Amino acid sequence: MNPQFQEFLSREFIGNSVSRYLATAAVFAAGILVLKLVIHRVVQRIKKLAEQTSTTIDDFLAEILESIALPLLYCFLGYGALKSLALPAPADKALNYAGLAVGVYFLVKALIALTAYGFTVYLRKRGNDTPLRKSLQGILTVVKIVIWGGAVIFFLDNLGFKVSAVLAGLGIGGVAVALAAQAVLKDLFSYFCILFDQPFVVGDFIIVGEFLGTIEHIGIKTTRIRSLSGEMLIFSNSDLTDSRVRNYKLMEKRRVLFQLGVPYQTPLERIKEIPVMLERIIKGVEGTVFDRAHLFSFGEFSLLFEVVYYVVGGDYNKYMDIQQQINYAVMREFAEKKIEFAYPTQTVFLQK
Repeated sequence: MNPQFQEFLSREFIGNSVSRYLATAAVFAAGILVLKLVIHRVVQRIKKLAEQTSTTIDDFLAEILESIALPLLYCFLGYGALKSLALPAPADKALNYAGLAVGVYFLVKALIALTAYGFTVYLRKRGNDTPLRKSLQGILTVVKIVIWGGAVIFFLDNLGFKVSAVLAGLGIGGVAVALAAQAVLKDLFSYFCILFDQPFVVGDFIIVGEFLGTIEHIGIKTTRIRSLSGEMLIFSNSDLTDSRVRNYKLMEKRRVLFQLGVPYQTPLERIKEIPVMLERIIKGVEGTVFDRAHLFSFGEFSLLFEVVYYVVGGDYNKYMDIQQQINYAVMREFAEKKIEFAYPTQTVFLQK
């Protein structure tokens, strides 16, 4: 080997010989080549295999490998190459902090990706509900802020900053803020209860006390309900979770009870036919389940019959259409059998 070239290789710059720099560069280049030709192709192969399956967990893992694991390997390859050199103390310390920052950054990305995937799976199980998707996006934003805040505190603590004193101050301030915003925090927690327990969703028709209407929006602080008369009713979320809410959208079947009366002058044979006639009429209407029909009581001016049946589903318009159809059929049957409906009458007996 040329003595001049040997002398050049033995020269030192910033505590390292030229030959050491070249060796480090060669190892780094070889590592990049391995990552490009082997690891990168393996990740691409895994990603293609994941696209051919029906599950989503393998797609998520393939995305994690491509977007987080592979860049992390590149970064730590460069970190390892630089650590192999004899660096000055300030440069070595800065390199350690840079390595810590890179590790924390990719850890935060992995945690956020895992949380987002969990929300996606939960949303898919709920049927990809649009209002729920918007709510989960808002929660994901809060989760990101919390994770990044924790990561920054962890990083600053490792840099030597006295984070404990700052956290203590923030804790005292947080208690004061919590006491001042107690109602807001209560509504916020009620929002999470509504979101995950789902006693009602957007589009449900509910009754709360004397108020009733259709839910149009569920927010972090309030829920908006459109009343039947058209105005917007605004409830705090805690009011709804603390109240007894009647949700008619969740009704599987509606119990219907109605009465009708016939005059006392109606023959007994016709009276006995009426329960059978009512049962036949109700069973002939689609979407109903007959329960009972009886001569209920002797009224002031009529014989009262009580009828009970069920309408399948909670749609109020469907219930009214069925009740109207039954009423038409009853009127037609009564007319054919010459049975009269009772109406308030008085009979006056005159004695000579």
